[in-house]
Amino acid sequence: MISKFFIEHPIFANVIALVTVILGGVFLYGLPVAQYPEIVPPTIQVSTRYPGASAEVVAATIGVPMEQAINGVENSIYMSSTSASDGSYALTITFEVGTDLDTSLALVQNRVNTALAQLPGGVTAQGVTILKVSPNILLVASLYSENDRYDETFFSNYAIINLQNPLARIQGVGQIRIFGAGPYSMRVWLDPKRLQTFGLTTADVLAAIRGQNIEVVAGQIGGPPVPENQPFQFTINALGRLSDASQFEGITIKSTSGTAPQLVRLRDVGRVELSQQSYSNFSRFTGHKAAQIVVFALPGANAIQVADRVYKAMAEMSKQFPEGMKYAIRYDTTLFVREAIRSVYVTLLI
Repeated sequence: MISKFFIEHPIFANVIALVTVILGGVFLYGLPVAQYPEIVPPTIQVSTRYPGASAEVVAATIGVPMEQAINGVENSIYMSSTSASDGSYALTITFEVGTDLDTSLALVQNRVNTALAQLPGGVTAQGVTILKVSPNILLVASLYSENDRYDETFFSNYAIINLQNPLARIQGVGQIRIFGAGPYSMRVWLDPKRLQTFGLTTADVLAAIRGQNIEVVAGQIGGPPVPENQPFQFTINALGRLSDASQFEGITIKSTSGTAPQLVRLRDVGRVELSQQSYSNFSRFTGHKAAQIVVFALPGANAIQVADRVYKAMAEMSKQFPEGMKYAIRYDTTLFVREAIRSVYVTLLI
């Protein structure tokens, strides 16, 4: 019956066919695309650091209380953790497919809060980070210089200070990780023999640094209540946190009075230098010193759209790079997706 109608009205049939083709062409490029359907279980990562601790200490002091608190959180399938020799700890909780990660994030946060009191003070001072993460890398960008004008620490710090936060704010980006030499750190190299000579321990040095490298409120001059003829009020600015190696070397470790007064400063028992936080990591790109910027997409995000936004942001931020610094996208998981989709488009058009 329907076929007979269209046979008797060929013009109407052609119009319907033409409208269908036009609508198909309009909506073709609006189709959501991805390499695979959403079959990977969503994950949440809990991470922190315990500076100076070994992997065994990290596992015992952070891993045990944290995993006991989070174990059994609603809709979770399993957990896996990593305790590294540089003091870092990462716990990944995997949930069932289709789980609302926003709700799960709140549940994990509540569990973590119950474990904070059991963590060492050095860990709570560092903070605990809880993020929705994708287990798969979206792309990797490398910062480098062809003439090796900058060292690895410079590249890592530039990426952490100037690139990490802007990239993390891009819609669809779940996490930005910087691999390389790591951030700058004030390193104190102690001489054991000198410490023994002055009757000191590393704990004494650590306590002195913590006690003298702090922000303090110095108060005010001329604050109320004041006489009526006092017209001015001044805020006192103290030195606060130390900023260079010479200031750290001047920290007083020990002072005594009496018949044999003694004043021991940090420079008397060691040396201080501004260097990288850890010497266990390094990065190279085509033989040059480099830092790697690894981008993870949020679960369920359109990989191609996120990658396009990252490409655009990197191109824009590269205009502000120091002289001689360059970047290159060394790994991009969307290249295969783009080619496969292009083939689909060609097939549909043909």
